[in-house]
Amino acid sequence: MFSGSIPALATPFRDGSFDEAAFRKLVDWQIENGSKGLVPCGTTGEASTISNAEHHRVIEVCIEQAAGRVPVIAGCGSNDTRNALLHMQFAKKAGAAAGLCVAPYYNRPSQAGLIAHFSFLAENSDLPIVLYNVPGRTVTDIEDDTVCELVNKYPDRIVAIKDASGDLSRVADHRMGIGRDFCQLSGNDELWLPHSAAGGSGCISVTANVAPALCAEFHDAIAAADLIKAREINDRLFPLHYAMFSDASPAPVKYALSRVHDWFPDDVRLPICKASDASRKAVEEALEHAGLI
Repeated sequence: MFSGSIPALATPFRDGSFDEAAFRKLVDWQIENGSKGLVPCGTTGEASTISNAEHHRVIEVCIEQAAGRVPVIAGCGSNDTRNALLHMQFAKKAGAAAGLCVAPYYNRPSQAGLIAHFSFLAENSDLPIVLYNVPGRTVTDIEDDTVCELVNKYPDRIVAIKDASGDLSRVADHRMGIGRDFCQLSGNDELWLPHSAAGGSGCISVTANVAPALCAEFHDAIAAADLIKAREINDRLFPLHYAMFSDASPAPVKYALSRVHDWFPDDVRLPICKASDASRKAVEEALEHAGLI
């Protein structure tokens, strides 16, 4: 259902508020440089520190500005099942193609709890769901058997997964348990190449925020089975993948965007702080290595 380079968009803040003008510029720049979809209000979008009103406005602006040029997968996750449904209902009304729904964080639900959570969302909203598994942040892992059970139970509702577990064997496990047509997206930029080789269709990417054209070219090389070109671009991007996490995310990517565009502020919200000096140095070196500055 989704493929290619899909940036998990950073949310620009200026003087403590959502910088709508900068965000609209970011959306246009992403589409003009080959991004195949957009994800507002994900982890990189600082969804955990924006209010529901802001959350919905960011989704709304993203969909308005994209204007049907690419699909928008709206971040709809929450550790409160009812609040996740609220986000999904708004995203559906606003025109999102799907909702990105993370495993509930902090609560640490069992696998039965995860099945109940996602089943409730699937049964109470007709917005397609992209599961988001990132146990490094949520603590709770959406295990393979759970993914397969959910997708097989709701094949028309749960349409894809963003997997940021770091376990590449899961691509084959999902193919065996669900089928080869199930849409699997990498949630780790540094694993994008092997994830695609195993059967993935693209990446919901942090790096694509700042390097959309290179990330799009990288995916095109993979899709064309041009491994030599894909490796060459991967080598250019690889230091940037790690630099994006050289400090608490999304501080490094916001600093990187501020270096590439003078209209993008590097403001973040507490408890995230602006990128440290060491992180900025890593970002600068990685941007130079990629030929972006």
